Amino acid sequence: MNSKRLFLGVDGGATRCRARLRDSGGSVLAEAGGAGANIYVDFEAAIGVISATITQVMAAASLAPAEKRGIAVGLGLAGVGSPEDEGRVAARLAGFADVRVANDAVTACLGAHAGGDGAVVIAGTGSAGLVRLRGTNFPIGGRGFILGDDGSAARIGHEALRHAMRAHDGLDVASLLTRQLMARFRDDPVMLEQWALTARPSDYGALAPIVFDAAERGDAVGVAIVRQAGGAIAALAQALRRLGGERIALVGGLADAIRPFLPAEAAALVQRPLLDATDGAILLAGGKVSDPVAEPSGAVEHRSHAAVASAAPGPSDRSHR
Repeated sequence: MNSKRLFLGVDGGATRCRARLRDSGGSVLAEAGGAGANIYVDFEAAIGVISATITQVMAAASLAPAEKRGIAVGLGLAGVGSPEDEGRVAARLAGFADVRVANDAVTACLGAHAGGDGAVVIAGTGSAGLVRLRGTNFPIGGRGFILGDDGSAARIGHEALRHAMRAHDGLDVASLLTRQLMARFRDDPVMLEQWALTARPSDYGALAPIVFDAAERGDAVGVAIVRQAGGAIAALAQALRRLGGERIALVGGLADAIRPFLPAEAAALVQRPLLDATDGAILLAGGKVSDPVAEPSGAVEHRSHAAVASAAPGPSDRSHR
């Protein structure tokens, strides 16, 4: 390998895309960020965001476009669900020294354990669990917004709106939270119904901070919803332990917000990641990390995740949508 080769990691989720460039010694040269990049939701839009974010990070490092030939790229992307997905992405990023693509659950796990064995519970726009043992990935949960993603920001927002609608119709108890949510739709259930026809998981997930704020104020509906979500995240952690996960990290934009609402046993079980998912993508590309960058905390930021098929890292890792 050329000793001057650079390593670029991209973490693309439903809400944001992050890129980081490190040199061969593992030092950070530049970082950049962009909008969401879920290839399953909108492939062309996601590729546009990814390409623009890569351009930004190269410019920040004062690299000319022609210098991409010396860069190995690792991408952890929401929506990657098959070798075909990975090939489509790689084909659109031709010209780099190397391009490796995986679902973002894989790169989150690589980062969380600095490339070693371990497990992750991913709590973002979606949710999933992954155990990585001796280079093989064992996924659980997730399964997308329709069939899974329990404990996720999208599920929290969705359940809060369902409760708000039931309360509006007199079918369930009302609270400040339910009234606040209905007020966003002018107390018009038809307006809410129309919104729901085209709402994406990220749209529901964007309501999660409101629910957490309500829970912290002691709103009974908010507390019940986030405790239910905490139980779902705890169930993922327990399942990962049964699969052989010794060290389990809680990652994703929802991690810090949901942690206080986890059952005591689960709160003691899950740890913080060693590296973030962007550095996990750099490890996927074959790079190293000498100065870790902490996973963002303190805000409810969301990423969409999906489960990944059992396989070695790279072409056969699979995503939930």
